[in-house]
Amino acid sequence: MFGIPVRGLIVIGVLVAAGLMYAVNGGKPMGSADASTECRMTVTADVLNVRYGPAETQPIVSTMQRDAVTRAERKVENGFRMLDTGRWVNEEFVAPTSDSECAPT
Repeated sequence: MFGIPVRGLIVIGVLVAAGLMYAVNGGKPMGSADASTECRMTVTADVLNVRYGPAETQPIVSTMQRDAVTRAERKVENGFRMLDTGRWVNEEFVAPTSDSECAPT
């Protein structure tokens, strides 16, 4: 058909279908979380230590400044909230953004 091998037409069809699904989903990969169900936290301390694990004794791997916003998990352990990077911050010094859902598990 049109001088294009059948295998080529199949590949083109799959790519077009994937592109349409991506566009219909607002430019996000299919199955990605809706922004309203995403957990995002705002830093309330002047400087917040980001730690390797959920304890004050864990090494500090970085810091965050006041009003910084970061994605987080709903997991809270020992008073520390897990960030989406797998690092931890003291739950006392972060607050959920108004447009996110961060109820701890």
